[in-house]
Amino acid sequence: MSVKQLLPSRAARWLALLLWVVVVYIAVEFASARLFSVQVMSQSWLRDVGAHLAFAVMLYAMAKSFRAFAVAYFLLVVTLHLGNALKMVILGSPVMPDDFIAMRNMLLLFDGWKLMGMVLMVGLPAVALLGMIRWRHRTTWVMFGLIGSALFGLLSWPQQISAYMDRVYGNWVWNQPGNYRERGLLIHVVQESARNLSRARDVPDASEVDDAIRVLGLQIGLGADARIPPGRPDKAVTGGRNVHVILLESFWDPMALGDLLSEDPIDPEFRQIWKQGGQSTALVPVFGGYTANTEFELLCGFPVTVNNVFFEGWLRQDSPCLPSHLAADGYHTIASHPNAPAFWNRVNAYRRIGIQTYWAAPDFELDDMNREFLSDASLYRQVLGKISPMLEQGTPLLNYVVTYFGHLDYPLNEARPLVIETKGGDAMLKRYVNQMYYKSRELMAFIRELRSRDPNGLIIAFGDHLPYLGPNYGGYTATGLLAAKREEFSDGMFHFYTRTPLLVIDGENGPVKPGEVPAYQLPRLVLDLLGDERPSILRIGDASELERIRPLPGLHLALDGQGGSVTCRDGSAQQASQCSDSRRVVEALKRLTFDIFNGEQHTLGLLPVSVPALASEADR
Repeated sequence: MSVKQLLPSRAARWLALLLWVVVVYIAVEFASARLFSVQVMSQSWLRDVGAHLAFAVMLYAMAKSFRAFAVAYFLLVVTLHLGNALKMVILGSPVMPDDFIAMRNMLLLFDGWKLMGMVLMVGLPAVALLGMIRWRHRTTWVMFGLIGSALFGLLSWPQQISAYMDRVYGNWVWNQPGNYRERGLLIHVVQESARNLSRARDVPDASEVDDAIRVLGLQIGLGADARIPPGRPDKAVTGGRNVHVILLESFWDPMALGDLLSEDPIDPEFRQIWKQGGQSTALVPVFGGYTANTEFELLCGFPVTVNNVFFEGWLRQDSPCLPSHLAADGYHTIASHPNAPAFWNRVNAYRRIGIQTYWAAPDFELDDMNREFLSDASLYRQVLGKISPMLEQGTPLLNYVVTYFGHLDYPLNEARPLVIETKGGDAMLKRYVNQMYYKSRELMAFIRELRSRDPNGLIIAFGDHLPYLGPNYGGYTATGLLAAKREEFSDGMFHFYTRTPLLVIDGENGPVKPGEVPAYQLPRLVLDLLGDERPSILRIGDASELERIRPLPGLHLALDGQGGSVTCRDGSAQQASQCSDSRRVVEALKRLTFDIFNGEQHTLGLLPVSVPALASEADR
């Protein structure tokens, strides 16, 4: 029996549409809550259903039949909600507009049956949608016209639309999970899309940049008359010392979990050197993923304050970051990461910040694999083989290495058996701590070899973010390290959420004690240790005030220098007294960040900076 026979009247078919929307909504909300502990607040259900109904009406108006509509709608909604739930439990953040642009990166993460599953997850809804549409029917093109008009309005007046939706639906600047729970998913995506478009257009003009420089100048003594000499200096100012920077995937000290572990998985040699360095820590901008945001801060010296991958949509200009700055002093700048070359837009991003040579997966022999991840030991061995001729020739190097071993779900091969036991039967935690057993030992073997071959080299190694150990900060909640919801984090929890181990070895001087360093302050630390006093945008961080600020999307931590902090939430009426001063500095930093990296670069005119023309290897 056909749907039309079951639903003989148009009214009955629209009633069926309403019932289908409600049934699918209840199903996805129940599944998200039961499987992932992710759900919209009950007081927002009616509004959320209304948004889904509007979406369904749009689709049905273009559909060949009710059956075709029902299938396409179901697949689209389930895929969107499933993707949102997975991101919430892994990264602690809901789906954002840039995630649709970054979808190709998710496909690059997998192979085999997992890749097929991802392709089906994305492809089936697309095929169903395209197959559903009555392409030759007038109503379809009327609907396309309405959709086009809505998009035109969104593109033309994003700031006004964003402000209006903020008034109607609210906006927790610092708490995107809370925004999702209060708005519902569809409204949340539209509202944040308007905000993204508004932010992309809100690039600072020259007067705003000048004001930001004055704010920072008052704080850090950087006057507007500072000048950065153009071109390469007559002689090397760094003494030609090599710089080796190792960004370690999910590298963290699991002993914070207490007696859940049978023994310490960290290499004793790491513990010894880390202790000599004062057990220093880096304060990173992300949790559980988005390594590229930590990379941006490490390489460019400015904090990430958006809920997106900065390399993907916000780094649009050639910029005088650390690689470019060192290249102007005769360095050869190299980045190594055995992932797909284009992941997180690294090919373009690296080129724009001064990386001259980029070695990615095609440049390495994939000989020691932990499932799809090349081991750190193999990566280090091959990097050493590649840079050895340069070390022998005396060419100064920026040798930047990003490890791949350490990604979810922490697989190990047969050559790396489990040696650490954990309590409670948590298989993921057990795999993670055993990965740390091998990662720390392979790291120390690499560092020993670097110190032997390059005794005067500067070595910096730290973790890119804390590891994902379970849904909704699971693995941390059981021991009270984090709450299950971001809005329930205490000041100490936000501080803990950003902290990873940091090793700094100053050549023959041995380990140094930088203390607690926000990741965006690390380029300044490199210049200090090299004795490089050339003026640079990397020197904007030369201030005790900035050393005590860790900006995050929607908030910042005001550090007290004694291991404590106050969380300053944007838009919150209750603020500590120290937040007002630090907020002015953070806002000035934001202005300069958007001007330099995706704006008109007025900063580089007010504080002239040379961006060398870098001869890079063939772009992939």
